[in-house]
Amino acid sequence: MVQAMVRRCFSSGLTAVIARKGDEDRGAMLIKVICNEHGCTVWTQTRTPDGVAAWMRGTGAGPVAEAISDAYVQRQVQRDPDLWVVEIEDRHGRFVPDGKLV
Repeated sequence: MVQAMVRRCFSSGLTAVIARKGDEDRGAMLIKVICNEHGCTVWTQTRTPDGVAAWMRGTGAGPVAEAISDAYVQRQVQRDPDLWVVEIEDRHGRFVPDGKLV
């Protein structure tokens, strides 16, 4: 899933790196979208009440300062050491993950 995300970004002209490797079998993924001077957004995997996989903005509705997004990622890694982190540079901030958004 992580490699597919990175390939999707490259095919869209975006730069993406795996910033943290997690567990190959059990690791969930966080996506940090860096929008340069506009801040960052962190997308996190979640489930809807009926069990459907979805994505939500872990750092709130709008972009936040990079230090805030980094602190959020660090807290999540402390809670889940199996976590993967993908960083995407998107100066326009248009990237959204595939799938259901909540």
